[in-house]
Amino acid sequence: MLAGIAMMPHGNDVLAPKDEETKRLAELLRGIGKEFSGLDAYVLVTPHNLRMSDHIGVVFAEHLISWLGFDGVELPGEYETDRELAGRIYTNAKNAKIPVVDINFGALSGEYSRFPLSWGELIPLHFLEKRPLVVVTPARKVPRETLIRFGEILAKTLEGYYKKVGLIISADHGHAHDPNGPYGYAPESKEYDELVMELINENRLEGLLNLSEEFIERAKPDSYWQLLIMHGALRVIPMELKASAYACPSYFGMAVAYYTR
Repeated sequence: MLAGIAMMPHGNDVLAPKDEETKRLAELLRGIGKEFSGLDAYVLVTPHNLRMSDHIGVVFAEHLISWLGFDGVELPGEYETDRELAGRIYTNAKNAKIPVVDINFGALSGEYSRFPLSWGELIPLHFLEKRPLVVVTPARKVPRETLIRFGEILAKTLEGYYKKVGLIISADHGHAHDPNGPYGYAPESKEYDELVMELINENRLEGLLNLSEEFIERAKPDSYWQLLIMHGALRVIPMELKASAYACPSYFGMAVAYYTR
């Protein structure tokens, strides 16, 4: 069953927070770790794993290996894929005509079936007890309604699974808050972040569909597409928002939102 949903940031700042707002994020992330400690598996939707143009990837590799940290911060570890759950997600999405692909590397199974993890997965996982997981990586050119539909199928699949599963949405938000940052400054980043938090706190994620492509491009988030999947999941399995918080300690915004039944 789908036991809970957590939108979790993947910026290094939550690992060693220096300001009060980021400390609040880290506190909530530790709380999610405690809440999810009774679960059997996770599905982690990430923007920083395999990058494709117009498909959704489901990783089948048996072993998931820490490989790519951010800005020199490494988080070592090895995780196992829940391949039965990966198969159900892939098959159900495929049968629904969702543009989904199965991903493996090296060997079909065993020691050499291995795939890398990036900071987009490792930082959320840092706050969670180690469990088998399924990594899902959506592409930005997948149509919005298709991402929502995938979220619906994902929720139905998890709800019908015999294990307790947590859905992790790895997401950071506008990346143009600082003129000295790598993406420069754009007021749309602040507008986007404020709107996302408003939609989350008011349970109005359908409002994401009102954002124009031009606005999203200017805001430079890496959360929008994962949030559409989360929106689809919550349409099928409505949950209560237990906690949320936001911080912007550098050039990009970070936030936490935790939903439970």
